[in-house]
Amino acid sequence: MAATDTRQQHIVDTLVEAHQDLMGVDPLAFRARFRKMAADPYAFYRGSASLFYTDMAGLDDAWADERTGRVWIHGDLHAENFGTYMSNEGRLTFDVNDFDEAYVGHFSWDLRRFVASLTLLCWQKALPSRAVRDLAGIYLEAYLRRVADYVDDEQSTFAFGLDNTEGTIHRVLQQARAARRTRLLDSLTVIEDDERQFRDDGSIRSLDDGEYADVAEAFQQYLRTIPAGERSRRRIFYRVKGIVGKKGFGIGSAGLPTYNVLIEGFDEAQENDIVLTMKQSTIAAPSRIVHDQRVRDYFEDDGHRAVVSQRSLQTHTDPFLGYTSIRGVSYVVSELSPYKRDLSWEDLTEPEQMAPVLEALGQATAKIHCSTDEDSDHDLVPFRTETAILAAVERSRGGFIEDIVEFGESYANTVRQDHALFVDAFREGLITAVPAA
Repeated sequence: MAATDTRQQHIVDTLVEAHQDLMGVDPLAFRARFRKMAADPYAFYRGSASLFYTDMAGLDDAWADERTGRVWIHGDLHAENFGTYMSNEGRLTFDVNDFDEAYVGHFSWDLRRFVASLTLLCWQKALPSRAVRDLAGIYLEAYLRRVADYVDDEQSTFAFGLDNTEGTIHRVLQQARAARRTRLLDSLTVIEDDERQFRDDGSIRSLDDGEYADVAEAFQQYLRTIPAGERSRRRIFYRVKGIVGKKGFGIGSAGLPTYNVLIEGFDEAQENDIVLTMKQSTIAAPSRIVHDQRVRDYFEDDGHRAVVSQRSLQTHTDPFLGYTSIRGVSYVVSELSPYKRDLSWEDLTEPEQMAPVLEALGQATAKIHCSTDEDSDHDLVPFRTETAILAAVERSRGGFIEDIVEFGESYANTVRQDHALFVDAFREGLITAVPAA
């Protein structure tokens, strides 16, 4: 009982410490977030990256050395953080998404977090343990093969698109391809007096003159953070047509202040307007246990950190990606794109359906660890990560895979227990910063 009480208090303390500033500003938003996290162990896992990294701080990681412990990582890699986007080359791409927690750290942390998430997901689908271990092995083997490919060809431009995918991944890309910008615009805006403006659907917040001016000024600052090669030279491009406030959405973003900005697009045709989202950035969960002052000092703030990370990890990323600040608080800016589709696991219920998907996800994970996009503007990782990773793993490839798979099994069991402790703590009012009712 004492051990259980200690772990429960650790969960509460970790979540409060990680989010206390936002909890103080909007405790009701965090109550909604915690309600979502209480739904099931997987939802809890998605919303508790900070807890995962406090546990990683005490883990003896056999695969981390002076180089493999200093790799660009996603930071919150789980089975549902993959999907489509429209690259700056105009190509629909399937890749890792959501880089809020990206940082420099142990490459194996990403793999451990992913395999634990896969184990949780499969447990909720009632798959047998042996099948889950086999699926995790498929993911890791695919990861290592792709890492080896990068060793052989460091200039590889590998990416998943419509021309080299099939099955589930291809269907997700086709769904994204079928999207229309006008549908997105019509769902968010309305044309009145010959001008497009945001639709008041109950989810937006009008800004007073002072707040509007602050956000408009921040938008002008943001424009300077778009790489020169991506910035449009058309004079009308980026003209602001409207700004509204929003609340963060999703388990990880609940409670985060957000603005939507409607801008003139490629020309003055109403159908080419573009909606950008300006979301408050957060402290990266891995940064809480990575005490490298050079890395910390490199970033202006967490908005800058998130943008540099995404440009480093994602191939030919969103051409609207940038960062800014409002009254000293950092924000990340990106397009609210109609071409973004998340990978859904709802209909993937059998191992034979999941295996080819995990093959692709393993390769996609290797890509973010090994490829450095031309948009990257840092020198924090001054070595070939693929060479370092392969050297660390090849001394015991089988041992590496077994270690990560066993960790995933063990940590998934920990998460299920933590979830129950969290639910009890929340419903009994032990998380005093967030009222349960």
